[in-house]
Amino acid sequence: ARTVMTYVAKKCGIRFQPPSIVLIYTEDNKDKTRQRVMPVRNFSKLSDCGLAAEELKNNPRHKAYLEGVSLRQLQKLYSLLKGHLGGESLAESLGKFQQEETIDPEEDMNKLDDEELAKRKSIMDELFEKNRKKKDDPDFIYDIEVEFPQDEQLESCSWDVESGEDI
Repeated sequence: ARTVMTYVAKKCGIRFQPPSIVLIYTEDNKDKTRQRVMPVRNFSKLSDCGLAAEELKNNPRHKAYLEGVSLRQLQKLYSLLKGHLGGESLAESLGKFQQEETIDPEEDMNKLDDEELAKRKSIMDELFEKNRKKKDDPDFIYDIEVEFPQDEQLESCSWDVESGEDI
């Protein structure tokens, strides 16, 4: 019986020349850090970053190594490569990606199509996971009680006003 190797991704980045995704990882809790270079083939400035990221993540040769790398991060790396192929500087590509990945709190998400809504939800889920406190975190506190100051007079809302019915 063959044992399954587990790989822990430490860093994932991109190299422009030759185009490739670079993964820094360790295997099976060993201290030795290794590097895996995955060449990017058949990708142009017209390619779909999401599709390319999915293909790489599901590629049988790389699947086990990319288990700990989010699809979103691979999409970001491909979008940086796409920008580079289109003649953009790294700063321009990063700025453009950041703008696409930022959620505008004033935006009416009811007006978005299903694909755009799914993208926004995915961004929010990732942000939530990144900021979430887990039981293992050193600054995790189980039961936080907060007293809110009652300095100002509380404002009443129309739904607060009694409707004449006694409860």
